[in-house]
Amino acid sequence: MRSRVWGGTAAVVLGGLLAAGCGGGGKDTQDEGAGKAGSGGFPATVTDCMGARTTFSGPAEKIVTSNASSLELLLRLGAGDKVIGTGFPPGKGTMPGALDAQASKVEVLSKNVIPKEKLLGSGADLYIDTFASMNMGGGMGDAPTPEEFKAAGIKHIYLKSTACAAQRKSPVTDLAAVEADITSLGAVTGTSAKAAELVTGMKKKVDAVRKAVGGIPENKRPTYFFFDYDAGTKQPSVVCNRQVANAVITLAGARNVFAGCDGDFKQVGWEDVIAKNPDWIQLGVRDRGGEAANEKAFDEAEKWLKSNPATKGLKAVKKGHFLRIGSERTTIAGVQNADAVEQIAKTLHPGKVGTS
Repeated sequence: MRSRVWGGTAAVVLGGLLAAGCGGGGKDTQDEGAGKAGSGGFPATVTDCMGARTTFSGPAEKIVTSNASSLELLLRLGAGDKVIGTGFPPGKGTMPGALDAQASKVEVLSKNVIPKEKLLGSGADLYIDTFASMNMGGGMGDAPTPEEFKAAGIKHIYLKSTACAAQRKSPVTDLAAVEADITSLGAVTGTSAKAAELVTGMKKKVDAVRKAVGGIPENKRPTYFFFDYDAGTKQPSVVCNRQVANAVITLAGARNVFAGCDGDFKQVGWEDVIAKNPDWIQLGVRDRGGEAANEKAFDEAEKWLKSNPATKGLKAVKKGHFLRIGSERTTIAGVQNADAVEQIAKTLHPGKVGTS
């Protein structure tokens, strides 16, 4: 199994560190801070993948993020002025709307994993970790120990929807863990009201789709393949049932053809994809920073599928059943997961899903 961390247009293989969701398909244990979303009250307590507790007596003021996914969530929460640095920065133009300009003002502490010494000396009071540092696997370099974080005065918390895959007991089929992360980040940054607003918006979109397609029997739902074009075409890398993309696909009324593999990402052979013969294929390309560049990348991915001897005979390829939805919206935990659910459902089930 391999995983990847996204920062702008780059994907970095991190040896099984990044995956989707904790808990069992939305049955995650909610942090105590999440229960205070309505009031934004303190103290607020959050837990890591193993249940260890971190308590905040007041809002974090100087935050470092491990990568672009946690940075984007903070920007959406209106806590961007609290972020003093990030690793794996987003590429220019890759964040939606005004968030892109805000992100460009955040100091880049590293284009990859933030070096231990730089992180500890950053002056941060909070480090938000998208990676499962507790299960390093040799891929993350020399991460600070809990004792070193404490000595530097830095609280260390995780995006559990991405960092806790190893602890999952069952496939991820909803966005509950993503919503819980947003709520928890709101609690520890004093932006609980905005967090509640974001979660409510996500739920509204997903609930509308669920209502529209929920009655379709499982065996009548179209099969769906996420083609990770940027991960390489020699050997396809597919999304398994612990990846948030599995939840996005499932909620949209489709069947992930590789939902049978436990984990986040897995490399398979093209013969495995051919055996699945999906009804629809998502052209998974990463944001190039502009509409024209994105369309070019989508064109390239589609052309490859149509011209490659191993894939040109697939049902979806013959029918032109392609979806042009950026990889980040589908495979990175965030607000846009709900948008991807809606977009996929509208394409696969035309007329059933309205416009939100």
